[in-house]
Amino acid sequence: MMTFILFLVALAGLLFVMRRESGARPAIGVMVVVGFLSMIFASAWLALLLFVGAGVTAAAGLPALRQNWLTPRIFAMFKKVAPKVSDTEKVALEAGTVGWDGELFTGRPDWHNLLINRHTGLSDEEQAFVDNQCVQAISMCDAWDIAVERADLPKELWDYLKKEKFFGMIIPKEYGGLGFSAKAQTAVLQKIAANEMLMVSVGVPNSLGPGELLVKYGTDEQKKHYLPRLADGREIPCFGLTGPRAGSDATSLPDAGIVCKREIDGKEVVGIKLDFEKRWITLAPIATVVGLAFRMFDPDGLLGDTKDYGITCALIPRDTKGMEIGRRHCPIGSPFLNGPIVGKDVFIPLDYIIGGLEMAGQGWRMLVECLSVGRCITLPSGAAGSAAYSVGTAGGFTRIRRQFNTPVADMEGVQEPLARIAAKTYIAQSAVNHTANMIDKGEKPAVPSAILKYHLTEMQREILTDAMDVHGGKTVTLGPRNYLGIGYSGSAVSITVEGANIMTRSLMIFGQGAIRCHPYVLKELAAKDNDDINAFDDAFFGHAGLIFGNAARAFTQALKIGRADVPFDNASRAYAQAVARFSAAFGLCSDAAMTTLGSELKMRELISARLGDMLSNLYLASMVLKNWHETQPVEGEKEVMQYSLCLLLHRTEEALDVFLQNLPNRAVALVLRAVTLPLGRSWGNPHDDLARKLARLISTDTPVRHKLLASTWTTEGEGEVENPVARYNDLLKEYDKAEQLYRKATKAYAKGELPATALHPEERFEAALEAGIYTKEEAEFMREYEAVVLEMLTVDDFPFDEFARNKETVIDHNPA
Repeated sequence: MMTFILFLVALAGLLFVMRRESGARPAIGVMVVVGFLSMIFASAWLALLLFVGAGVTAAAGLPALRQNWLTPRIFAMFKKVAPKVSDTEKVALEAGTVGWDGELFTGRPDWHNLLINRHTGLSDEEQAFVDNQCVQAISMCDAWDIAVERADLPKELWDYLKKEKFFGMIIPKEYGGLGFSAKAQTAVLQKIAANEMLMVSVGVPNSLGPGELLVKYGTDEQKKHYLPRLADGREIPCFGLTGPRAGSDATSLPDAGIVCKREIDGKEVVGIKLDFEKRWITLAPIATVVGLAFRMFDPDGLLGDTKDYGITCALIPRDTKGMEIGRRHCPIGSPFLNGPIVGKDVFIPLDYIIGGLEMAGQGWRMLVECLSVGRCITLPSGAAGSAAYSVGTAGGFTRIRRQFNTPVADMEGVQEPLARIAAKTYIAQSAVNHTANMIDKGEKPAVPSAILKYHLTEMQREILTDAMDVHGGKTVTLGPRNYLGIGYSGSAVSITVEGANIMTRSLMIFGQGAIRCHPYVLKELAAKDNDDINAFDDAFFGHAGLIFGNAARAFTQALKIGRADVPFDNASRAYAQAVARFSAAFGLCSDAAMTTLGSELKMRELISARLGDMLSNLYLASMVLKNWHETQPVEGEKEVMQYSLCLLLHRTEEALDVFLQNLPNRAVALVLRAVTLPLGRSWGNPHDDLARKLARLISTDTPVRHKLLASTWTTEGEGEVENPVARYNDLLKEYDKAEQLYRKATKAYAKGELPATALHPEERFEAALEAGIYTKEEAEFMREYEAVVLEMLTVDDFPFDEFARNKETVIDHNPA
């Protein structure tokens, strides 16, 4: 019995030391002390085992001993098996900064580093722009007219966007722009996201485009000429990156620029001859200046000894000879302005290179650095705004739509998708707002940008699918009254552009994060490249300590022993502790995958994707916790927060489980399962009770509904396009009164107090008035209320030949 007790003491002591990553000396001390106790009071065999363990730990863990025999051997082996990082990958790895994503890789996230920078909101100027100019712009959007009738924004809207400098949000005020913060850009795009075409038209020039590249890298002359003209809309920019053979793999672009001499106006000029073919270029059909990425070569050495400069970015005016521009693609669902650009024998001077000749060959670095910010903002913000709009419409419609004498929002089959819509909207808003705040604090979040781009656009697609489902026939019938169908069909665009989502999940999130965010891997690779054995020793054995620490933390916290100390309230503490626990499990699994698969991990995309899913869901959960911690919660918000975190933690654990099922080294997988899931899975899908609460919270006039809708378009005024969210909000304010009167008429009809032929609601209202069941005021209220309800339920119909572009092809199926 004493032997068993001492064994448990030794195990507990070692787990304690490992959890704290205290190093070899405390571990040796634990084993030696318990070993002596075992010799005196218990088993000599246990003592021998502990002394041997102490000796091995000393030989491998004490720097003075290991550096003479162990480190050189490991270093030599590491040089042989370490993956080679290409120059292109190095640029991507060095771009951006590491913040909270790095904390999640450590397995012991320091919440202080997340919470120290509070989201302070917008400036008065920024908030006024969101409340006024943005509302005015979105209220000028007739979705059917824009998407179907004209396939463009109306001229008065283009003029308004230019006048109010929507295209100059990121341009500093000194150059005539708005100089908005990242938080303000996010707020603007969420507000106008009710119309996909407007959001894209505004978002893209403020994301990856010539404006941002000029601000960061342009010469003084380029900035002075272009930035004021871009800010006030005199110039409309586009950026040509992707082409027929270079989509998500933008580094493989085949478009070449050859340095050569040409005679211009009687003078010999050194410039660049370009041949290129680009497609999927947003705003290309109307762009007046084209940002172009191409591969630059100098075969004749006109500029120096460099023959292949690499990817370079230049600015080319629309009227440049040899460039064909103006044709259009037809993006699915929402025909925003997008098209091809072709250049044949286009000659440009060297000063067209963004940043001048010294930036030749720096194009990939420039693009990656811009993407690390832009991808955090444009598409994720559009997704969050679209989600809020879906809350407004789906919640409102399901409350006023009655079937079987009850609102469909009270049916559990409808409540489940409504709850998902509410929770995913809450997650999306938390993620975009607080990541934008990080950007304003100086971070350039490369890995979070991939997380937000992938997961929020996927959530947008899921939310719109759920919203379409609960609307039924209302939104599968296209026409001016359909406020969701066009956006739903256009959601495929967001999951494709700026790096296809499949690639982003399987290659980028973990593939980039494993090296960029890991506390030690980048240091180990740098030590290998520099042949620095001392730096390698520090990094490698620090890495080893991290592995043991994560194993101890993952195991004990899974057993609910020694839960992490987190700075959150009672409502959210358990979720934060679960994030800490899974952070340790994620860190351990990451190291196991990198160790067992080595360079092969690059090709095992499904393994990488599941690790990326774990990291992503932990990051999103952290953003939800930060949002809950910093904002003043309204009544009912606790349930939304808990449903959201339960959903994210369920997805995290599911990704862990599937990773362990598929890790090729089965022995390691079994050990990992015993360490990370010793009691099996514990996070299921959110409980049905929560789903019922969330469904009611967004389908009635509640503080939660108003808080989720605060970022989207909710107003309606004279002369503006009808806003369905505003109409539903008005109906929900009167819903309690209407519901009582619906029930009164239904009960009277069931008792036979109303004529059996009174089948329509309007007929029952009149019959109820005649029978004295309704007062005159009640009858008038229900007439007006039901008229609006019927209008919101009505769908469009068209003449028989409406959809035939060529009317001569129409068949007369019923000739006289």
